[in-house]
Amino acid sequence: MTGKAAVIFGANGGIGSAIADQLESDSGFDTVIRFSRSESSPVRVDLTSEASIRDAAQWVKDRHIAPSTLFVATGLLHDDKRGPEKSLRELDADWLLQNYQVNAVGPALIAKYFLPLMDRQEIFRFAALSARVGSISDNRLGGWYGYRASKAALNMMIRNLAIEWSRKNDRSIIVALHPGTVNTDLSQPFRGNVPPGKLFDSSRAARQLLDVLETLQPAQSGKIFAWDGTEIQP
Repeated sequence: MTGKAAVIFGANGGIGSAIADQLESDSGFDTVIRFSRSESSPVRVDLTSEASIRDAAQWVKDRHIAPSTLFVATGLLHDDKRGPEKSLRELDADWLLQNYQVNAVGPALIAKYFLPLMDRQEIFRFAALSARVGSISDNRLGGWYGYRASKAALNMMIRNLAIEWSRKNDRSIIVALHPGTVNTDLSQPFRGNVPPGKLFDSSRAARQLLDVLETLQPAQSGKIFAWDGTEIQP
């Protein structure tokens, strides 16, 4: 298939859906592929299942698509029963592992199967949603053990991927992006103290993230950037 293509993971979530919508409205993209756990996804992808990620990559490969943009818009902060830990006594091994599986391992496996499919002759952009709370140097409050640690692990994955892939395509841009606080189910229990003007709807968040991603250069690959374009130190 010819033409410019983008692949979005987590495309049934608030940010992922908005990113896919924005890219579809962008005349620069001929194809936007939305992967998620929903039945509408070309392949139902579960980030805890390497086989499903591999099958999604095969689906893209079979159609001779070489994406120029890939966005991993997934994340786990809480579910119906559990949330971020406030203290050491709340640590639970299964919940910690689930945080790592969704927030770090899943995006790394997406890279494993999809980076080889991306255009090696042109600039391509690979981005994954991270969070400021994944910055070790910025952590002054503690708590949120699983989420913080798994996002810090994601940031290291991004750095490793950028180093390795620069040897295959020195025009590659592989980054982690912090969206700020977005009015989605993920942030719903935790946005009571968000300052006025800093709670973004999904559409605005998507536009801000895509604007940042579009301005980045290969020399900035492997880094973490906030929604306003400022670099976040690891």
